[in-house]
Amino acid sequence: MVASSKDVGSKGGVMKTAEDDRLSLRLCEALSRWRYEDIPPEVLNSAKHFMIDTLGVIAGAANAPGIDVLNQRLARWEQNGTATGLLGKRRYSPPNAALANGTAAHALEFDDMHDAARVHGYCTVLPSVLATAEDRQRVNGRDFLLAIVTGAELNARLGLACYDTINQGWHPTCIFGIMAGAVAAARVLGLDSEGLLNALAIAYHQSGGTLESADGVLSKRLGPGFAARSGVLSAFLAADGMTGARRPIEGKAGMLALYQRGQVRAEKLTEGLGKDWQLLDYCYKPFPSGRINHNPIVLAIELKNAGVRHEDVEKATIYLARVNKEVVGKPYAPAENPTIDAQFNACYSFARALIDGRVDLSSYTMEKVLDPEVLALSSRTVVEEQPGIDPRAMPYTRVKVLLKDGRTLERKREVMKGSREDPLSDAEVMAKLQHCMSFGLRATPADAERVWDVIMNLERHDDAAQAIVSAFPK
Repeated sequence: MVASSKDVGSKGGVMKTAEDDRLSLRLCEALSRWRYEDIPPEVLNSAKHFMIDTLGVIAGAANAPGIDVLNQRLARWEQNGTATGLLGKRRYSPPNAALANGTAAHALEFDDMHDAARVHGYCTVLPSVLATAEDRQRVNGRDFLLAIVTGAELNARLGLACYDTINQGWHPTCIFGIMAGAVAAARVLGLDSEGLLNALAIAYHQSGGTLESADGVLSKRLGPGFAARSGVLSAFLAADGMTGARRPIEGKAGMLALYQRGQVRAEKLTEGLGKDWQLLDYCYKPFPSGRINHNPIVLAIELKNAGVRHEDVEKATIYLARVNKEVVGKPYAPAENPTIDAQFNACYSFARALIDGRVDLSSYTMEKVLDPEVLALSSRTVVEEQPGIDPRAMPYTRVKVLLKDGRTLERKREVMKGSREDPLSDAEVMAKLQHCMSFGLRATPADAERVWDVIMNLERHDDAAQAIVSAFPK
């Protein structure tokens, strides 16, 4: 039996049993047995849609701060690698291609989110698989999709098992994305369960990424890139015969005990594995900002549509769960990197949405984030902790608006747009793809349709990576 939450204590770490000592191996054995034919159609369809979403976000990041700096540095060091940095179609080594693409995928804060696991999934898994498949050459679409599904599912389950990661000071996307990317890349390379375990362990040996970089700095967007880069390297080293620790997850200095300090639900890693698909709970981001800001944005748009004018607001109060408040609840005070400050600030997001009635990539341009009207409304907006709810509750948002005429308006949301409870339609996913590609690369709707068609028919391609790279606009 896998260690349950009852077996794990916050003081003593993971309690040892004979079965616990084989958790990492048993997980890798289970993942190595998956075959394309075993994957349900709805799981494959979800994976395809999120691959499309990720490619669009990469395109949209072409001019994002820090992206050209990274690509210029990498291009100084290599020009003839076996994999592709999609922006500029530069040729890099597989680890550096994964670094470039993973960083771009996260740069706009527009990439997918698993709300319960608090991980961005495909920004690490897709770059890892793409770079590995390009190097290996002629990886067919079925094997490519199987690797994507494996990595995305593992990423979600790691986040669900390690539910307190943010409170421990770690960025979940980084410390779990490296392990998920390594296992996904190892599947591309055809490794067996021992090979997957070695890849997982080598990745864990490099795992890192703290929340300090979420404090308004450009390096935050590098985290998924670092994870994808190291995941690719780990898989190739495992393929070459490098061995890793036997118990990277459950060991005395493994992920559960060392990084999570025993605050885990370890059964989430294997419970219903291959039957209950956690990757179906990945969510699209309809707005390019920290996910916690999305319900404040939706509620602001609802108020705007109901006739509330921003200049009539005396004070707005946003109520969030404690963990959410700690992440996005500071007063809006743009500093060295105003775009990042705005992306991670509920006051700005609410104000921008109430002023414009919408939020998209143009909402985070320098002109918008320093707009005097938004600064004024943000200064009249505060974030408070909502008492009586789970401090880690992701979706819960309540807003109370006091108008200058004395009226008070309240609205509340407990589901997130883009989730299974409030999903985006195919038309909305395509609209986001077109918006991103036009914003970043001035690509046409036909360019977006080409990417859509390649991914939705990926099983038909003998060389999936080449098909994706060829379809991506320059």
